[in-house]
Amino acid sequence: VETPLKSPDGSEKSPQSKELLTSNTASTLCISSRSESVWTSASRSKWDIYHKPVIVLSVGGAIFVFGIVITSLSCFQIKNKHVYKLCGPALLSLGLMLLVCGLVWIPIIRKKQKQRQNSQFLQSLRSFFFN
Repeated sequence: VETPLKSPDGSEKSPQSKELLTSNTASTLCISSRSESVWTSASRSKWDIYHKPVIVLSVGGAIFVFGIVITSLSCFQIKNKHVYKLCGPALLSLGLMLLVCGLVWIPIIRKKQKQRQNSQFLQSLRSFFFN
């Protein structure tokens, strides 16, 4: 039988709360170690940095072109015309949305890269002057 732990204020704590405290501390350590990796100066290739927006752009472009084809089929095709009229504009809008998201994502990444370089420079200046 485990006895409850006494805290400094005199209240009793169960072993389960002790486990919660240790797991909480472990997750905090994981979070802090991950945030330190942001400041490492490991050089990344352009593909590593921009691969997600490029994939979003290419998928969006393909869906947009496919939407144009489907929409144009609604003008020429007599059979199942209502299906083409429904699917074409939906694919057009989805493709255009992905294209715009990818196009906006690239300048955001560039701005973050510049901010990261500036903050690393300022941090190195601080460490030089204060150490």
